[in-house]
Amino acid sequence: MAWETQGWQPARADVTDVLMQESQRTFMSRVYGWMFAGLMTTGVVALLAASSQQAVMMVAQFRWVFLIAQLGLVFALSGLAPRMSAPVAGALFLVYSVLTGLTFSVLFYVYTGGSIANAFLMAAGTFGAMSVYGAVTKKDLSGWGTFLFMGLIGVVIASVVQIFVQNSMLNFVLGCAGVVLFAGLAAYDTQKLREMHAAVGYKSATSASINGALVLYLDFINLFISLLRLFGDRRDD
Repeated sequence: MAWETQGWQPARADVTDVLMQESQRTFMSRVYGWMFAGLMTTGVVALLAASSQQAVMMVAQFRWVFLIAQLGLVFALSGLAPRMSAPVAGALFLVYSVLTGLTFSVLFYVYTGGSIANAFLMAAGTFGAMSVYGAVTKKDLSGWGTFLFMGLIGVVIASVVQIFVQNSMLNFVLGCAGVVLFAGLAAYDTQKLREMHAAVGYKSATSASINGALVLYLDFINLFISLLRLFGDRRDD
């Protein structure tokens, strides 16, 4: 019966591959779905808040409060997501998206609406291309991790300096570095997420997909901001 056992091995391997691919597709569909929901929430809230000068003034006045709240939610979702139930993780992600939308409302008073739309379209195209690359490439992108992490630390430090210095050359360098960094992260994170499709260690597959959506959401948002730094037309008034 040895020939029968050997004959079944390829079939079993094929079934395993099919099941794994289906699991990856299902997981990534959930990730992109939650990411899209977050971006839609951010966009709608930003537009609504921008239509109210009082709301924008409030955001500008308490920008540090909003920033701290956003950072707290990111750390909470990233660190506690494995133990969170799906409803709690989803609620926190949407709250974060709302806070981001409120902070982004200020952009409509700094840049023209047309340049914001152009930056968004460029970010969508760049992110889409790099995310697809990360999903389909056979190349192992794990080697990018160290360089991307070092680049991220550098961009964060330079961004803090820019808040106090307000240097146009530093702003340009930050924009260029940010585009390269977050485009690379879009591919790197997509490949990394496909490998965690089984949601091992998470309370639920939905919690894992929400955490993945947050990662890609942050890549997209920061890519958008970097492109806006480079190509955004500032208002004269």
